[in-house]
Amino acid sequence: MEKIDNLDKKILSILSKNARIAFKDVAAECGVSRAAIHQRVQRLIDGDVITGSGFDVNPKSLGYNTCTYVGITLERGSMYKDVARRLQHIPEVVECHFTTGPYTMMVKLYARDSEQLMQLLNGQLQEIPGVTATETMISLEQNFKREIPVHFKETEEP
Repeated sequence: MEKIDNLDKKILSILSKNARIAFKDVAAECGVSRAAIHQRVQRLIDGDVITGSGFDVNPKSLGYNTCTYVGITLERGSMYKDVARRLQHIPEVVECHFTTGPYTMMVKLYARDSEQLMQLLNGQLQEIPGVTATETMISLEQNFKREIPVHFKETEEP
């Protein structure tokens, strides 16, 4: 990826607050043409600066009432890629991280209720070869979720 300049940062800042904003509105806010915004956004996508777009679906609206973080300890840290591949086959697991600290991995998952959570833990996660222990932390409430802030200089011309 080429260097990200101030215009790129301004575009990222606008899109991170509202990914559904029309490019003509981004162009107006940035003081450039809509074609320039299209080109810049495509370059940011091609350079893996923008890695996704879409809608956030409220899990509760689909009946998933329990958000849980699970710390996973593996027999050997080198097993994490194999374990991650197996975790990808469990649809309720929405995030997976290889970590430092007391756990080898940390996953975020959603369950409909405590019975499904127990089945996911006992019947699936703990059955994966190499998993030696899990520790479960249930989220009682999500206070906020946001993207990392994109800082740019307001006074600098794009």
